[in-house]
Amino acid sequence: MPFGLIIIGDEILSGKRSDKHLPKVIELLAERGLRLAWAEIVGDDRPRITALLERSFAGPDIVFSCGGIGATPDDHTRQCAAAALGVPLALHPEGKLLVQERILDTAREAGVDADLDAPENLQRLKLAEFPQGAALIPNPYNRMPGFTVARHHFVPGFPIMAWPMIAWVLDNHYRDLFHREARSERSLLVYGQAEAVLTPLMERVETAYPGVNVFSLPSVGDNKTRRHIELGVKGDPLQVLAAFGEMCEELTRMAAEYQVQN
Repeated sequence: MPFGLIIIGDEILSGKRSDKHLPKVIELLAERGLRLAWAEIVGDDRPRITALLERSFAGPDIVFSCGGIGATPDDHTRQCAAAALGVPLALHPEGKLLVQERILDTAREAGVDADLDAPENLQRLKLAEFPQGAALIPNPYNRMPGFTVARHHFVPGFPIMAWPMIAWVLDNHYRDLFHREARSERSLLVYGQAEAVLTPLMERVETAYPGVNVFSLPSVGDNKTRRHIELGVKGDPLQVLAAFGEMCEELTRMAAEYQVQN
């Protein structure tokens, strides 16, 4: 079952902040024998977010969305998810209690009394407004929950909150998918060859071994290594072993210089 990732925020597209979610989500999935099928970044633009979610909800994928679930004017994710599903936003009863508990705890730590009916505290309740029918994702950092709806899991943009929440979703909802597909990867560095020369070999290997994918990653080199192409195969472990062996044999026959990586 494919996994996708949506990263939301103008700050990523403007360069004010660098995205850290993509490599971390890849890591979290890989630790569980899973892999990411796709990722998209979108700014804080309601029509674009809604259109992206409409397309995503229409598919079968499991999707994580990071960012935009706050209650300030530049946070649109909750509203866009509801619009994409054609349902209203609704105050989640358990979410309301979590927000109020956080308000009370914060006031207690500051040594003041909290008025839950104060305008700013009523505004904070919007943090618990989710698309109707959504379930909560617990937030171990400050208890402000994320939400799940239609195989999509929405978490904050802050890594300190988002990453443990994503791990919780995986461990509590998709454990049955862990390590179901055995995969391996082998690669080597080829020196002094053009991709066009190697392409027929790559095509033959993919045809002969339908359980593997061949990849080619050219590099212009740097001060540590000269120009090369990383050539490899990934997929079913048994077919990877055979395909990689055949690839090495053909490169040897071609008198190509290469170095096995793994």
